[in-house]
Amino acid sequence: MTDPVHGGYTLPRALHLLDRVCGAAGLDPRGAILLRGQTNAVFRLAAHPVVVKIARVGTGTEEVRRTVLFVRWLMDRGFPTVPLYRPELQPVLVGGESATLWRYLPQPPQAVPAEALAKPLSTLHSLASPPVALGPLDVCAAVRSSLNGTAILDDGDLGFLRERADALEGALRGVTYELPEGILQGDPQHGNALHDGDGAVLCDWDNVCTGQPEWDLATIEVHCRRFGYGAEHYRRFAETYGWDVTAWSGHPVLRDLRELRMVATMRSSRRSRRTGCPDQAVTSQP
Repeated sequence: MTDPVHGGYTLPRALHLLDRVCGAAGLDPRGAILLRGQTNAVFRLAAHPVVVKIARVGTGTEEVRRTVLFVRWLMDRGFPTVPLYRPELQPVLVGGESATLWRYLPQPPQAVPAEALAKPLSTLHSLASPPVALGPLDVCAAVRSSLNGTAILDDGDLGFLRERADALEGALRGVTYELPEGILQGDPQHGNALHDGDGAVLCDWDNVCTGQPEWDLATIEVHCRRFGYGAEHYRRFAETYGWDVTAWSGHPVLRDLRELRMVATMRSSRRSRRTGCPDQAVTSQP
């Protein structure tokens, strides 16, 4: 079976890379379970409390190395992040591709509530500059990049979405921000946080960047509203964070751009709603 593709890899290629990554780290890949495959190929090992994340095809080594250095900095500061497993080994480079190793945190069936993300996000937004260069957030460029790479939209739909992107980019020029610039998670949402004891930790730092915190907050609001959590769920988040992005005049523009980016990044119809993986679980050979 060579289709669907996981992180840009065929399944056999992803499993081959998993074997090599585990060999380099002294880990046993047998029985590994594919957790996600929409962006990266992410496996949970059966023999160790470790998650292996193989970066998407074409991801530069320096980009992955930047993520490792950033998360190590967070860990040194005691920030609530999913910890790297043996940070000194990372990134693991095999076959021209890059992988990272993370400690596996067992999870209950319910997602992390948005309210539990408020304090970690507030702390992140107020941190001093890290000892690693982070790029600035550019949502308009990200939307256009995704639209240029889509494989499932026809010319009519693409034309409509590109016109919408142009209109929103123009509106964005008139937005005046209220919060001080800081470090952004880039895609904060229920799926990019995990339960850890009585609290929550953030994960998936691929999109970490610098910019206006209003973008992270607008993303939370969109996910609460669009994925069935409801207005009360978002209200508790805003109260805990201490600032309600929906009461700000620039919110409609950021909201619409975030939703457009979500549409633009849907590159494949074969994905699970909850995990971003094919509906049928895939495991490595025992």
